[in-house]
Amino acid sequence: MTGTITHDPPPTAGGRQGGPLIVTEDTELLDDLLRLCAAAGATPEVHHSVPVPRPSPPTAPTGTATSPVPPGSGRQTGWETAPLVLVGDDAARRMRGAVRRRGVVLVGRDQDDSGIWQRAVEIGADHVLMLPDGEQWLVDRIADVAEGVGRPALTVGVIGGRGGAGASTLACALAVTSAREGLRSLLVDADPMGGGLDVLLGGETADGLRWPAFAASRGRVGGGALEESLPELHSLRVLSWDRGDCVAVPAPAVRAVLAAARRRGGTVVVDLPRRVDDGVAEVLAQLDIGILVVPAELRAVAAAGRVAAAVGMVLRDLRVAVRGPYASGLDDREVARLLGLPLVGEVPVESGLLRAMESRRPPGTPSRGPLARFCRGFWERALAEADGRDGSGS
Repeated sequence: MTGTITHDPPPTAGGRQGGPLIVTEDTELLDDLLRLCAAAGATPEVHHSVPVPRPSPPTAPTGTATSPVPPGSGRQTGWETAPLVLVGDDAARRMRGAVRRRGVVLVGRDQDDSGIWQRAVEIGADHVLMLPDGEQWLVDRIADVAEGVGRPALTVGVIGGRGGAGASTLACALAVTSAREGLRSLLVDADPMGGGLDVLLGGETADGLRWPAFAASRGRVGGGALEESLPELHSLRVLSWDRGDCVAVPAPAVRAVLAAARRRGGTVVVDLPRRVDDGVAEVLAQLDIGILVVPAELRAVAAAGRVAAAVGMVLRDLRVAVRGPYASGLDDREVARLLGLPLVGEVPVESGLLRAMESRRPPGTPSRGPLARFCRGFWERALAEADGRDGSGS
């Protein structure tokens, strides 16, 4: 079980982050936390209470007297600098006088202890976590801070309101545009029956791993290793399907792969199928934004309503992008109103798009074309929103 009180901690400066700080005197809990840190590839710092500053090494010339730096002298400790702090419930009362900071997780074992929430508030914890139920969540969080390059990737899922809505085309265009803007970009094909996004990008023979290679993945997947193993097409990485027999990728493997992709930062675009199974639910749970692509016709809107209802059970931020031509009495705002979703905008018609794709040029390739401008505008707004959320600390 996990619970959230406030927002995730901000990244520390300078790329790769340090390991977490563990504060506990409970030896059994410490053993569990050390095991989870090892599973996440992190080396923690361990204390029984809030660490105090250590003396700085002498810097004066030889023969000059120096004095140790006393606690409270202004030197930062692991409490201030660690990207993540794991406080055992046994140590909560000893933390009450500590300087408030973000990124504190209060870890307990007693599922029936309602008082742990009050103790979490008293020490300013962001999260409350119960073991053993929350182990996988905690491994992912520790891996985030140990391996991450800063803020997790802004992750966007694209799904069609009905078949042939153009979701795959928009997903490719979003990823191509993101890469052209200089962002680390990954395009994920989550639809094994869709024919393969690598084909749409003209790279079905490119070297690299496809989804079936990750079917047996268990536990954590390294973000750097994942990125290096995938085909690189048009300056972005692509995780797609091969042309062999359809292989079912278990939900835990889907979760581990996407979590690894998010840890690398930049953007991740996922092309989603319209059915929601266990694997798709794992993807939806990690999305920041979902885009429902809906042709502007009444039957498509009706079908999209069913898709939105299923997706909305897992994904909180679902928006609609409308594609013309428009049926009588419909425009993009009316479609958004009928679906009860925020409007991303109208997906523009780009002349010559089919010929371009037949010539192995992916959607969004003309940087000044209407589709590229639409995608660029979306990323500018979405990234600004993410910056605003991080800056507000909410």
